[in-house]
Amino acid sequence: MTCNPDVLKSVPLFALLDEEETAVLAAQVELKRFAARERIYKQGQPGGQAYVMLSGKVRVTTVDEDHQEVVVDEPAIGEFFGFASMLEQTLHQTSATTLEECSCLEVSRDDIAILLERKPMAGMDLLTALSRQLHSSQQLIRTRASRNPNELIEKESTLGERIADHVARFGGSWTFIITFFILMTIYTSINVLLGTRAWDPYPFILLNLFLSMLAALQAPVIMMSQNRQDTKDRLRGELDFDVNRRAASDIQGLSRKLNQLDEKIDDIGTLLRHQDSGTPQS
Repeated sequence: MTCNPDVLKSVPLFALLDEEETAVLAAQVELKRFAARERIYKQGQPGGQAYVMLSGKVRVTTVDEDHQEVVVDEPAIGEFFGFASMLEQTLHQTSATTLEECSCLEVSRDDIAILLERKPMAGMDLLTALSRQLHSSQQLIRTRASRNPNELIEKESTLGERIADHVARFGGSWTFIITFFILMTIYTSINVLLGTRAWDPYPFILLNLFLSMLAALQAPVIMMSQNRQDTKDRLRGELDFDVNRRAASDIQGLSRKLNQLDEKIDDIGTLLRHQDSGTPQS
């Protein structure tokens, strides 16, 4: 459908064009209307055209390595989608599907070339549109990136915290228990054998002092390490929650698609029954 020049004036990218330039561009671009839940283009198809939102709502999605559908963008009125593939003349990296009845401007690479030739500053608006898509992709990567809690904690840990971990790890090992038992046995045996010449005779008051000092120092160090472990557990819990929320969203999406398929099958069954009976469908 031929585009009305007045329609182009509502698009921010084309609003700076004069009457003559608007008329030339309007003669080249096409006005497309799409029904609800109609696919505009599919991932892997040739990206010969880009689209500008005029009305309605469109969802742009892609599929990740886990074969999960990921929402990349929901362009607002006046914004482009499918723009990068059109400029590069490559296959679409995303799929665009209407959420409701909408109308879009279909723009080709030649249309953009004519626009830039007549209005070079319009290139800044194009770069702005691309930058929005770039920021949207970066935000998507940040929210979907898999984080390892151990790596994050180790990266932000201080020298004292790392020492606390080593002390707690050694203090809770059989190596520490056996070593401590051997030293205690040697210490008490020497003092018992020396008798009156012992520097710490029974009941080993000096040894009790050393043990109290060791316990007083070891307790806060172990608590420091335990706090770090609690931080790791909390971060793991947050990551598990993100994974569970994503799984729940995927399950809801599958359930919604299954319900739609069930409705379509019922409609087909009803149509076939009417055709078999020869009665017109109401």
